[in-house]
Amino acid sequence: MTAIKHALQRDIFTPNDERLLGIVNVCKAGKKKKNCFLCATVTTERPVQVKVVKVKKSGDFYKRQLTWELRDLTEVDAKDASKENPEFDLHFEKVYRWVASSTAEKNSFISCIWKLNQRYLRKKVEFVNVSSQLLEESVPSGESQSVAGGDEDTLDEYQELSAREEQDIEGMMEVCEYAISNAEAFAEQLSRELQVLDGANIQSIMASEKQVNILMQLLDEALGEVDTIEGKLSSYEEMLQSVKDQMDQISQSNRLIQISNTNNGKLLDEIQFLVHNMDLSKGHIRALQDGDLTSPKGIEACINAAEALLQCMNVALLPGHDKLMAVTQQQHLFTELRDTFARRLTNHLNNVFVHQGHDQSSTLSQHTVELTLPKHSPLHRDLLRYAKLMEWLKITHREKYEGLSRTYVDYMSRLYEREIKDFFEIAKIKMAGTSKEAKGKFGLHGSSGKLTGSTSSLNKLSVQGSNSRRSQSSSLLDMGNMSASDLDVADRTKFDKIFEQVLSELEPLCLAEQDFISKFFKLQQHPTVLPPLAQPEAVDSDGIAPSRMPPQAEHRHSLSSDKDMVRLMMNKVFQSIETELNSLIALGDKIDSFHSLYMLVKMSHHVWTAENVDPASFLSTTLGNVLVTVKRNFDKCISGQIRQMEEVKISKKSKVGILPFVTGFEEFAELAETIFRNAERRGDLDKAYVKLIRAVFMNVEKVANESQKTPRDVVMMENFHHIFSTLSQLKISCLDAERREAKHKYTDHLQSYVINSLGQPLEKLNHFFEGVEARVAQGIREEEVSYQLAFNKQELRKVIKEYPGKEVKKGLDNLYKKVDKHLCEEESLLQVVWHSTQDEFIRQYKHFEDLIGRCYPGSGITMEFTIRDMLEYFSSIAQSH
Repeated sequence: MTAIKHALQRDIFTPNDERLLGIVNVCKAGKKKKNCFLCATVTTERPVQVKVVKVKKSGDFYKRQLTWELRDLTEVDAKDASKENPEFDLHFEKVYRWVASSTAEKNSFISCIWKLNQRYLRKKVEFVNVSSQLLEESVPSGESQSVAGGDEDTLDEYQELSAREEQDIEGMMEVCEYAISNAEAFAEQLSRELQVLDGANIQSIMASEKQVNILMQLLDEALGEVDTIEGKLSSYEEMLQSVKDQMDQISQSNRLIQISNTNNGKLLDEIQFLVHNMDLSKGHIRALQDGDLTSPKGIEACINAAEALLQCMNVALLPGHDKLMAVTQQQHLFTELRDTFARRLTNHLNNVFVHQGHDQSSTLSQHTVELTLPKHSPLHRDLLRYAKLMEWLKITHREKYEGLSRTYVDYMSRLYEREIKDFFEIAKIKMAGTSKEAKGKFGLHGSSGKLTGSTSSLNKLSVQGSNSRRSQSSSLLDMGNMSASDLDVADRTKFDKIFEQVLSELEPLCLAEQDFISKFFKLQQHPTVLPPLAQPEAVDSDGIAPSRMPPQAEHRHSLSSDKDMVRLMMNKVFQSIETELNSLIALGDKIDSFHSLYMLVKMSHHVWTAENVDPASFLSTTLGNVLVTVKRNFDKCISGQIRQMEEVKISKKSKVGILPFVTGFEEFAELAETIFRNAERRGDLDKAYVKLIRAVFMNVEKVANESQKTPRDVVMMENFHHIFSTLSQLKISCLDAERREAKHKYTDHLQSYVINSLGQPLEKLNHFFEGVEARVAQGIREEEVSYQLAFNKQELRKVIKEYPGKEVKKGLDNLYKKVDKHLCEEESLLQVVWHSTQDEFIRQYKHFEDLIGRCYPGSGITMEFTIRDMLEYFSSIAQSH
């Protein structure tokens, strides 16, 4: 092991200026035996660094593999202190487990680690399972250095000479050339020289004894001087002690003076704070006690005084201020001034509200002609001067503020109720015209009776044929000097203007009042407790109801916003608006159910406008509720028209023609398109259109099925043609499918009618060729049909001879007359039907010729008239009629 140690020192550590102090041959625990060396080293340069180095032998050379600083070592575990065990653990950043080649080497290495830690690091490294004999923990601190040194010398079996030592030894050996050949002579020479040096030293010491005595004498004199100086210093210290006591007294006095000045300054600041913040001028006091609440100048003075009083009362006093008599007196004065001014302000505003509520000068008698509502802007302008005082009252006297709000709402609701009632009475009179004229014109007696429209409306219940219908409409024309339709248009236009005027008057009135209530009662920013408007309460001597709301109700209302309070006040002030509007709407609906169309458009527009301004406002909510009623009336109108269609009865003696509810739908659609142009609720009309047109379709088919005088195809053809023409003209997008369906039904029934009619002029010829086609369908070959007894060539010639050109023309003339008798004049479909009949006749003619050519080939049989003849017959018949 010594040879290995010298080799490691020479090859590994000397080049790095390190000394090897401890070594152990180890291998890793639990793995394949790969031996390596753990070395404990120190650096030769200061500061000394202690390291643990892992060295691995690779062939004939040693290689440095890992290095740890000893200061990073936290624990050494020897595994067993009582038994010999070569295993041990070193705890650096992780645990390294080793197995030494022998227990002695392990113990020697652990002892070396302990000594290096004691000498260089003094770090608390835990040595676990290590015998106490191995660790020399009982070494006294005073001897630790020498012990450590001795241990190092014991460990240091090999120590190189330094460069200085090498130079000195080489110099001595050069002087004594025989030093190497004769070591004893060299040692004797060194001994003699040492004796010479010792003698010289003794002589030098003896020669300096005199000087030592002189030095001792000087030291004695110096000590005497020191004693003298110490005495003087003691006297000086006694003198300074009295001065120190006096300075301490002066310092204490200055400190007391400084504290007094500080306290006086703080007291002055407190007094200035109280005087500045709690002093109310005499002018403000006079304004609060006797200020004029009627003139603008007096109101401005009262506002300034009230704000100053509120500022004084809201001063944040420091602890202890309220115990000062002056502060208590001033607070008592402020309370009295607040109560006095609140009482004066409340009484004054109460009188203003009561006077305005009983004022009869603004009734509607002056507004009868224009149908306008009185404006309250002068009152609002006068009252808004008190808005800041109301805000002050809201903060300082909540009960009086709530009492004033109840008083205002109570008296103003009475005033508005009279004005609105008179306004709506005038509107109702104007809607019906003059009272007597309206009763004579519409058969109205009070609110009873109902005008369902003129001949242009959908409310015709009986159908008496075209002639009877014309006579009925004629009987309705004699109504003054106007026709029935002109009367309808004039009345509805008049109603529309009056209804629009009513809404236009109500809208600014409600908005102005809501704006005033928000500004006057200061209901814009903070949530407030709502005044109990609907609760009757006792009144004190000031005319204010002092009762409080129950705690639960007060807490519930405190969560409501100012908008809720404004809406409640508006509901109380204008409690009659919704009722009057519903009454007016009911009257309009009784006069003419079509008025619901006008009202739906107007009301929708005003609701849309109000919601854009404020969706939660009183006006928006009220008009929205009324709009529901108008929409319900509109739906009832549509349902009524459908019900009347279903109750239609037709005459059995006259032809049907265009049904009244078909023309009624046309006029209804024209009227509705005019009314709903650019309207917000177009969707409601589209839904009504779909309901009406489906009812029209269904009832047209019902009447056609029940018709006895007019063929079913004619009823369907004429009415669906009229519906198709109407929808094409109006271009209603939501009815495109119904328009196509009407065209399809019209075309189908036209074709059906033409085919059924053509069987009459060539009846026998038709029957003959139907028999021929039946034989072919049964499987008989076409060229063999002529051999059938009933369909031979002789029978064919016989049938053809019965229809010469003259007879055919006569049959067509009779057919024209019959078609003319079936069709009505209003729709003008005779020429259309006649042209379709001509096309169908020519088609049948060509079909007969084709059958003759296929079933009777080579027979030379032809019809006794040609297509040219047929065209001439049709043309001459049409011109003659």
